[in-house]
Amino acid sequence: MTAVRQDAWSAEDDLILAEITLRHIREGSTQLAAFEEVGEKIGRTSAACGFRWNSCVRKSYEDAIGIAKSQRQKRSYLKKQPSARGAQVAGLILGDIEEEYGRNERVGENSLSIDAVIRFLRQWKGSFQEAGRQLKMLERDLREKEEELSELRVENERLSKEVNLAQSDYRVVNDDYKALIQIMDRARRLAFLNEEEEEMKTRFKMDANGNLERIE
Repeated sequence: MTAVRQDAWSAEDDLILAEITLRHIREGSTQLAAFEEVGEKIGRTSAACGFRWNSCVRKSYEDAIGIAKSQRQKRSYLKKQPSARGAQVAGLILGDIEEEYGRNERVGENSLSIDAVIRFLRQWKGSFQEAGRQLKMLERDLREKEEELSELRVENERLSKEVNLAQSDYRVVNDDYKALIQIMDRARRLAFLNEEEEEMKTRFKMDANGNLERIE
């Protein structure tokens, strides 16, 4: 269990608290996660870190918080853009660094030290590398989707040809069936007429005794 420190907060502690909290805001994480990370790093409870941030440190970093939230929105937007390029990401990161450090120079006693700048740049390097990995993953997914779409188009063309062939065969069979029905109908009518002719040819006459006899 992490020990609770009773001594006062140092400027370095405040700086670490600010750096980690701003990073979590920038990356879309929660402040609670940031306070827990800070607590593990400087040996304080997350509750103490949260209290220190809200009561003292936050006031000195209002501008930086606004920048971090803006960066979070930009990161979220870039993740949704498969066509984004590494140069655009790099330009965005460098511009945000210049803007943030230009404002933090006016903070006063809480201004970032050289070590803090180095840590900040290392964090951005990690973020940039992660963005590059995500970009490669998105490009790979896009290529896979394009290949899948191409295969589906080929399959669709093949099935369309099969359907057209089946429809042609159906029309041929249907025409043959209709022709067969017509032939059978004509044969039936012809047989019926022949039977009527045979009946009409049969004649009878009465002999002298009153009996009927057929006349061939």
